[in-house]
Amino acid sequence: MSQLFAGGVNTLSRWLDRIAGLCMAGIMVLVVSNIILRVVFKNPMAGAVDYVGFLSALAIGLALAYCAVQNAHIAVDFIIEKFPPRVQAVVDTVINAVGLVFWGLVFWKMTEYGHSLAASGVVAPTTQMPFHPFVYLVSLGLFALCLVMLVRFIDSVKRMTVNK
Repeated sequence: MSQLFAGGVNTLSRWLDRIAGLCMAGIMVLVVSNIILRVVFKNPMAGAVDYVGFLSALAIGLALAYCAVQNAHIAVDFIIEKFPPRVQAVVDTVINAVGLVFWGLVFWKMTEYGHSLAASGVVAPTTQMPFHPFVYLVSLGLFALCLVMLVRFIDSVKRMTVNK
């Protein structure tokens, strides 16, 4: 069951990362197009800053979970790796538990923020696009990160009990 869950979390993370990559490609197309329109036609794209901001938020928020799946974040473990496997598992369990709680709270508050933006009708200044769908999508990325942290927590607890 846990392998199936971990596989599903990895697949979700990979898909969100692909969407984040598309957002980065969209940012590049927007910036280059805006430069060309500004230089050649003296008429820049209206709202380019809004679009780039939205796409940047999505690129970062949606890529977090896959980054965690790949262990691509910064980790200082040169001291921890010198300890016995059981101690390493205990440290990993504590770190994963704290990370899960922290990112769970961030997900929760980001979702609340999306609700408040939707209720107040806040929109981007130039394009008049509502903010809340983008906040909800970033929140989805944070939820996926929480799932990754949960898988890691379960794995570290298993390693802790196996290394008795």
